[in-house]
Amino acid sequence: MGALTTSPALGSDHSVRYLPDETPLPMPPCRLDGSTDAKPARQRASGAVAGRRLFIFGGTIAITAGGAFEMYDVLKVGGVTVLEGMVLALFVVLLAWIAFSFMSSLAGFFVLLRRRQDVLPIDSHGPLPAITGRTAMLLPTYNEDPHHLTARLRAMHESIGETGHAALFDWFLLSDTTDPDIWISEELAFLELQRNCGSGRLYYRHRSDNAARKSGNIAEWVRRFGGAYDCMIILDADSLMSGDTIVRLVHAMEANPQAALIQTLPIVVNARTLFSRLQQFSSRLYGPLIAAGNAWWHVSEGNYWGHNAIIRMKAFAQEAGLPELRGRKPFGGHILSHDFVEAALMRRAGWGIFMAPALGGSFEEVPPSLLDFAARDRRWCQGNLQHLAVLPARGLHWVSRLHLLTGIGSYLTAPLWLLFLLLGILISLQAYFVKPEYFPKGFALFPTWPAQDPVLAAWVFAATMGLLILPKLLAYLVLLTKRAERQAFGGGFRVLAAVMAESLLAALIAPSMMIFQSTAVAEILLGRDAGWQVQRRSDGGIRREEVYRKFAVPSLCGMAMAASAYAVSLPLLLWMSPVIIGLALAIPIGLVTSAPTRMARLFATPEDNLSPAVLTQARELACLPRIEVPGALLALWQNPGLLRAHMESLEPPPRKSQWIDVDLAIARAKIEQSDSFQEVVASLSARETFAVLKHRVALEQVMRMQ
Repeated sequence: MGALTTSPALGSDHSVRYLPDETPLPMPPCRLDGSTDAKPARQRASGAVAGRRLFIFGGTIAITAGGAFEMYDVLKVGGVTVLEGMVLALFVVLLAWIAFSFMSSLAGFFVLLRRRQDVLPIDSHGPLPAITGRTAMLLPTYNEDPHHLTARLRAMHESIGETGHAALFDWFLLSDTTDPDIWISEELAFLELQRNCGSGRLYYRHRSDNAARKSGNIAEWVRRFGGAYDCMIILDADSLMSGDTIVRLVHAMEANPQAALIQTLPIVVNARTLFSRLQQFSSRLYGPLIAAGNAWWHVSEGNYWGHNAIIRMKAFAQEAGLPELRGRKPFGGHILSHDFVEAALMRRAGWGIFMAPALGGSFEEVPPSLLDFAARDRRWCQGNLQHLAVLPARGLHWVSRLHLLTGIGSYLTAPLWLLFLLLGILISLQAYFVKPEYFPKGFALFPTWPAQDPVLAAWVFAATMGLLILPKLLAYLVLLTKRAERQAFGGGFRVLAAVMAESLLAALIAPSMMIFQSTAVAEILLGRDAGWQVQRRSDGGIRREEVYRKFAVPSLCGMAMAASAYAVSLPLLLWMSPVIIGLALAIPIGLVTSAPTRMARLFATPEDNLSPAVLTQARELACLPRIEVPGALLALWQNPGLLRAHMESLEPPPRKSQWIDVDLAIARAKIEQSDSFQEVVASLSARETFAVLKHRVALEQVMRMQ
């Protein structure tokens, strides 16, 4: 974490400017029941694009139909019962999901073999192009570590400076932080960043009311400052982009006036635990294949992932204002997974949404443990299920609707898989305990043997697993054709061993994720809101008690499945062993995967072996001594310069309000009853301290105390 340093005092000569002059840009909420009136030229799919989509969907239908026919052959012996009919229906839905993903991966395989990105050509290796437009770099944050946040921001700022285009970029740290100590730490870190960068183009804004979360944070900035910029690049708290990539993205927007958004493919970096190492390796090896295939058939109807993307300001402000959904949470209220919807709304107006999977220079991090991943997934699950209300919106492109449907399906498939397994056990139990009818009603010379074909069932299972595993092998084959990248991974044999190890570990982890996602869907359907939790980005650091408690349900599910299968027959237990083993070992898997791994070298990626300059710089800056805040109020009390800057940044209070801030009222009562500054600090809760920090009069009263 680096050595600890106290918060530096700000001299009276230190000029602080948190925000530039406002340049408002209207951003009205859109209507889901009516499309926009003012539209640029509609982009119609060419014959080539139609052929690509016919390849994807034709292949999906062919694979699904073939699998459904074979599965029917497995079940039809003795007639298809109600339970078997349900299994067949679930199998068709789940196989279609797998086949669709496989066809996109197959398309990506051929695209990468051709080594030509023809959707939106961006030269990623030639000289840097000239750009003219102004771009805002937006970094929304919510209770994140300010030290690492500003380290990444400084690395990107310096990388842009090396391109010679720094004057065309303004940087905004947009805070929705509610923790008072982190808020003041952010201000200190920002002031230190301003001092180190010597730039007047770095800005900081703290929003006192974080309505609509990240989407509301960005929309509020657009309405206040968006008029001064042609484009904006949206970052996440863990995002990192090279200056070279940023400049090429801006040039691509200027060269393609029909484009509203270009999404990069972020590469996962800085993984330390076994779980995050698996995510980093798999996304680095398999991700480009999947992304290339999707970009190939999406063309101008691509998608947006919420960060590491450039957006045309005009298109976003005119078309992507999000409405509030009717009803109560979790389905109603502000749209949580805003990115898919924003892309769909801009495409509805005729703008192009593109992906640049081959650009490079775009990075992100992943949660360090399976539990952290599941917690983030819980929020995403609720946001994606909200899209059920967006699907019927008028005027959406059919591919945009498919993106929304795919996001919904990515979570609904988990309970469907669980139901599929449970029905399989029920069918086996039924066959074991219910006496079969060998001679059905009517005349028959020979008995009917009501038994499924185990050999054919094994072939169907093997073919289904093949559709899941083959994309990984295709990605490996593509890697073998790229000598430099293969060597950067550590060699072909090492990557092959890593693919095998990753596939095995992923198979063990998948059953627990199935239970977590099924639980999340059930909670949402029961009306439970996920809230807005802080994402853990450390090395894991999970207490054993937390692992035992949260993995207890998957473990019990595994034991129940094992007992049910064994009650029927040992072959059924062996047949279901891949799922049962993953569930029964959920607790040890959770412990092992959340700890730093000795297998780091096996799962090493090119960014580990040959770190890009901006990534190296961010890591070095993160190792510098961090500024520690002794407490929000104490830091302001001890640092007059920081206090002055904080006071100047506060938003003016509303003239009239229909509601009373209870936390502020309690805080002011405690202030009146306290005799000293130390007594006030000791008596205020975190929520009350936060209320004081954003209220000028109350804060001045505290600061005057001795």
